Amino acid sequence: MVGTTIIRRRSGAAASLVALVTAIALVIGTPVASAAPDAPDEGDNKSLREVLEAASKGHIEAKAKLDNSKKRQKELTAQYDAVQDRLVSLTDEVGLMAAESYRVGRLTSVTLLLNSASPADMLDRAAGLEVMAQREGRNLRALTEAHEQAARAKAAIDNEVREQEKQVAIMARKKQDAERALAAVGGQSSGGFVSTTSAAAKPAPRNSDGSWPSESCNVDDPTTSGCITPRTLHALNQAKAAGFTRYVSCFRNGGSGEHPKGRACDFSAEAGGFQNRAATGGNRTYGNNLASYYINNADRLGVLYVIWYRQIWMPGTGWRSYNGGGSPAGDHTNHVHLSML
Repeated sequence: MVGTTIIRRRSGAAASLVALVTAIALVIGTPVASAAPDAPDEGDNKSLREVLEAASKGHIEAKAKLDNSKKRQKELTAQYDAVQDRLVSLTDEVGLMAAESYRVGRLTSVTLLLNSASPADMLDRAAGLEVMAQREGRNLRALTEAHEQAARAKAAIDNEVREQEKQVAIMARKKQDAERALAAVGGQSSGGFVSTTSAAAKPAPRNSDGSWPSESCNVDDPTTSGCITPRTLHALNQAKAAGFTRYVSCFRNGGSGEHPKGRACDFSAEAGGFQNRAATGGNRTYGNNLASYYINNADRLGVLYVIWYRQIWMPGTGWRSYNGGGSPAGDHTNHVHLSML
């Protein structure tokens, strides 16, 4: 009904088509949005992007599990050490009680009668020996429980070590996947862009176990009429707070990669917006510093990868050379590309 009303109010085939598309989008809830008109056309190597995304995401997830396992191992080791200290103390106590019991001998009805000067003395002795027996029993039970706790803590520590070995192996495989994919298009290890003066970003929210929460494209993109994820918005705002305020375009309809998912942004190297030329001078320095900012804050923000000036950075591989086809947009020499988890 909405579509019919709009179409009737417009004239001409072109206007009708626009109205129909808009009406359908409103009915099914699909946002009608696109990148800015001058957004860079980065090319579309779908298979490469898919491999890089899977490799980088797999590496980051494995590292989060590895870090969580190391944290858990540290806690378990502290528990194990505390139990071991208690074991030493309990063992000493039980040893002293055993020596005392051996010295005075076990209480029997005959020895109780023979060694008692009076009925009252006999009762006092019986009560004292009973208290000793109860203490000995408690300490023996505590000693047994401490041994069991130590064994459980040791087994848990061993499990964490195995988990860490597993995640390290996954990280190694993901690194190999990324390196093979990049090598196929001429990617080699490179120097990259590193700055030790990058500001520290405010960390994005994580799950309690250190992993990254799954997010959808559900917040307004301030750079287009589309949507981005909350984590992407956080990374964008943190960069602006750090002084990187030049032109940015994030959401983009169609194509592969993270732009249509609201998980990528392109940052112009020039203040006036995207230009069809490679950045030089201060513009290139701006790009260098921005790329370095996201690399240095990758773990705080949830960065998947960064592409700038014929190079790509991934958490599992570091900087590698990147061939985007030769154009300023494809080679990313006129803009910094950021992809997020």
